Amino acid sequence: MGIGVRKKEYLCGRKLTIITMINRALIRTKTVQLVFSWQNNPQPDTALAIKQLNLSLNKTYELYHWMLLLSVEITKYAIKRIEFGLNKLRPTEEELNPNKRFINNKFYKQLLANKQLAEYARQNGLGWDDDNEIIKTMYDAILESDIYKEYMTATKASYEDDKMVWRKIYRKIFAESEALQSQLEDMDIYWNDDLDTVLSFIEKTIKHFTPESDENEELLPMFRDETDRDFAIELVTKTVENKAEYEKLIADTAKNWEIERIASMEMAILTVGIAEIANFPAIPVSVSINEYLEIAKSYSNGDKSKTFVNGVLDAVANKLKKEGKLIKVAVIKNNN
Repeated sequence: MGIGVRKKEYLCGRKLTIITMINRALIRTKTVQLVFSWQNNPQPDTALAIKQLNLSLNKTYELYHWMLLLSVEITKYAIKRIEFGLNKLRPTEEELNPNKRFINNKFYKQLLANKQLAEYARQNGLGWDDDNEIIKTMYDAILESDIYKEYMTATKASYEDDKMVWRKIYRKIFAESEALQSQLEDMDIYWNDDLDTVLSFIEKTIKHFTPESDENEELLPMFRDETDRDFAIELVTKTVENKAEYEKLIADTAKNWEIERIASMEMAILTVGIAEIANFPAIPVSVSINEYLEIAKSYSNGDKSKTFVNGVLDAVANKLKKEGKLIKVAVIKNNN
């Protein structure tokens, strides 16, 4: 599942434009996933809910760094393979004269030298040293791909070509690898649905680098600013505190449905959606509904579910407005 991204302006030497890693679309999705997981714990306390949401968001940001490190470790493995061939007693002609374009990739060298990536890995104990088998598996998949073959046999490779080959590897090879998905699920249960999202941010990160990027090049910040962190806390808080009330609103609105017949994921989407509509006056109702329709499209049963979610959220919003419980203010700056 891909998540939409939003741009942020901040000082980064020669550039001002970059995206943020944890945006509001991802916060909404994570909150819905959390509410869905409450089926056996229908009313968790607020502090626990905030803690779980923060942990889930932090884990997504951690995966972003794991996946950046993966390209570094695969290239290091490629270097070892070349060195092993050169040190054979009877190396082949190809082993004596290896094509070093892949290991001399300029984008890889920028990631290898990146201070922020190295420091985050050090502070959080990240590293693929204990996962040699998946490194080998992914490297072999790269070797067998047309992406690699075209890159290695091109007449020449520019810096943009060096970036593009890794963009394609992430987009085509890593994204479609069942072995990698299985490995990540074994490493952390929070990553079950995160790979596609993180890979979309990885691609944006690669595009952001330039030939002038040095060891101080900034990676994506976790949040755009404190307002997004506050949004996450308030959204999950309002959802927890008013869950029973919102579920009654859903039941009263979906008159042709018994509450037990509404799918658990649809209930989670509707509950969080109502929490946002009712408690964030600066976010237009139409924006909120569209955001939760995107989640419904990804997690529920296609057009039927999307139509149902749209109908309920629209009806609830109109009901709250008629009762004077829904006040929206003019938006000066769009943070949504």
